[in-house]
Amino acid sequence: MPLVTTTEMFKKAYDGGYAIGAFNVNNMEIVQGITEACKEEHAPVILQVSKGARAYANHTYLVKLVEAAVIECPEIPIALHLDHGPDFETCKSCIDGGFTSVMIDASSKPFAENIEITKKVVEYAHDHGVVVEAELGTLAGVEDEVKVSAADSSYTRPEDVQEFVERTGCDSLAIAIGTSHGAFKFTAAQCTRDANGKLVPPPLRFDILEEVSRRLPGFPIVLHGSSSVPQEFVDIVNRYGGKMPDAVGIPEEQLRKAAAMSVCKINIDSDLRLALTACIRQHFAEHPEHFDPRQYLKPGREAIKAMVEHKLVHVLGCNGKA
Repeated sequence: MPLVTTTEMFKKAYDGGYAIGAFNVNNMEIVQGITEACKEEHAPVILQVSKGARAYANHTYLVKLVEAAVIECPEIPIALHLDHGPDFETCKSCIDGGFTSVMIDASSKPFAENIEITKKVVEYAHDHGVVVEAELGTLAGVEDEVKVSAADSSYTRPEDVQEFVERTGCDSLAIAIGTSHGAFKFTAAQCTRDANGKLVPPPLRFDILEEVSRRLPGFPIVLHGSSSVPQEFVDIVNRYGGKMPDAVGIPEEQLRKAAAMSVCKINIDSDLRLALTACIRQHFAEHPEHFDPRQYLKPGREAIKAMVEHKLVHVLGCNGKA
């Protein structure tokens, strides 16, 4: 099947109590690892590209990699999505360039300006058969082009969501309920520690999610910054020369709870990076004689595939839903 929009994906996910994985892609191995996992688990998927990924890999290369995945995995629905589009021009470029979904992130702007910018993108996108994700509330953290301090972050105000969706016409809404971008989502001061000394992050604000859902019945909600930062990857990175003390993510059981509610799209990026980097660091340590990129990128690709399979089955619940 050709690239699809997220409309049908989200309707099925909302009704079925699961979420679609939105995985960030930057190169061939990441695209292959994700889509091979989805093919085996018969799961729909969103491959998303950030501004930073377009700068790194080039828009055309990324689109062609995703188109190759569509050819290789014809039995699963694949959407191509712009993650954190910073302005109308970037969104337009992606709409014109083959994307089926775009996010306009004007969440740092005042409410009225966010509406104005989002509405402009929605009108252009809908005229071209493309769907739009918008954002209310601001997530803290650093990931790719997104850099927001904890002091500048803010939870979504449920009382704003209905007006925002009605006035913009957006197709899905990213909200802030306590997730955060990057591998260092919380400071030690924000967390407690378990018996083993590992950081335990604060719980997500499910009260906000429930109120948003009540005000927007049947409307698909998105969670950004939802990597769980698996400690096995962090431990491998640190064991083989890395420096990632106190890296911590969102507990998977909380994400599964959100997916069973109105959250239809869960964004995962840092976990992909960690899986790949941990595998490569270990490979270099164990095989110092290797210099062929295929020797370490192949197991790295397999590490991404295994991690994505776990997410599809145990976190998102979208396996078997293609």
